[in-house]
Amino acid sequence: MEPRNHTHFQHFILLGLSEEAELQPLLFALFLSMYLVTFTGNLLIILAIATDSHLHTPMYFFLSNLSFADICFTSTTVPKMLLNIQMQNRFITYEDCITQMYFFMVFGVLDHFLLTVMGYDRFVAICHPLHYTVIMNPRFCGLLVLASWLLSVLQALLHALMALRLSFCTELEISHFFCELNQVVQLACSDTFLNTLVIYFAAGVLGVIPFSGVLFSYTKIVSSILKISSAVGKYKAFSTCGSHLSVVSLFYDTGFGVYLSSAATQNSRSSAIASVMYTVATPMLNPFIYALRNKNIKQALGKFCS
Repeated sequence: MEPRNHTHFQHFILLGLSEEAELQPLLFALFLSMYLVTFTGNLLIILAIATDSHLHTPMYFFLSNLSFADICFTSTTVPKMLLNIQMQNRFITYEDCITQMYFFMVFGVLDHFLLTVMGYDRFVAICHPLHYTVIMNPRFCGLLVLASWLLSVLQALLHALMALRLSFCTELEISHFFCELNQVVQLACSDTFLNTLVIYFAAGVLGVIPFSGVLFSYTKIVSSILKISSAVGKYKAFSTCGSHLSVVSLFYDTGFGVYLSSAATQNSRSSAIASVMYTVATPMLNPFIYALRNKNIKQALGKFCS
C-alpha cells in the first residue's frame, strides 16, 4: 500500500470486539453498565475520602489519586467505543487516535506508579511504624504523586512524539476498540525500528523497576508480619495492606495475562477481548475491593451515602 503523509486528513478504522451486528446492542449495554459502575464507584471513593477527616492520611490520599486515575483511564477508551457503536461509525481521525493513545498511556502508567507508591506506603507503615508520620509527611506524599504524574506524562509524550514521525497507509484497520500503541506502530509504512526500541526500553525501565519496588515492599512486609508473635497482631497488620495487595494482584495478573495472550496468538481480536480485563474490568473492580475489604472506607461510604 502506498505511504501517505500524516499531515493530510486521515482516519483509522477501529474494528472493535466484534463486527457482528446482532452483538452490538449487547456490547453497548455491557460496556455502558461497566463504565457507569466504574465512574460511580471510583467517584464515591474520592468523595468519601474527601469528606471524612479520619481518612486524610497518606494511604487514602494515594487511593483517591488512584480512583481518579482509574476514572480517566477508562474514560479514554470506553466513551469513544460506545459512541462508535451507537452511531454505527468505526472511524477515528488520526489526531483523535494519537490523542487517545497519549491519554491512555498517561493514566495507565500513572496507575502503575501509584500502586508502587501505595506499596511503599504500606511498607513504611508496617516495617517502620514509629517513623511513619515523619517519613510519609504531606510534602513527601505530594512529591511522590507529582513524580508519578510527571513520569507518566513524559513517557506518554515520548511515545506520542515517536508515533508522529511515522507515515501510514490508506484504509488502516485497528483490530481493537481503541488506538493501542503497538497496533498503531505495526500499521505504519515507514521504518518502525526506533519506535519498537523505545517501546521495549520504556517498558523495561518503567515496568520492571516499579514492579520490583512492589515485590521488595511486600517481601519486607511479609517478613515483618511473620515476626509478630500473636495471631491477632498478624491479622491486624495484614488487614492494613490486604486491599492494596488484592488490587496489585488484579492489576498485574490481568496485565501479564494480556501480554501472554498477545504473545501466544497472532489473533489481534483475541488480544483485544483479553485487554478488556485491564482496561475496563480492573478499574471497575477496584472500588469494590476497597469497599469490601477496608473497614474505614466502608464506614466512610456509609456516612456519605446516608
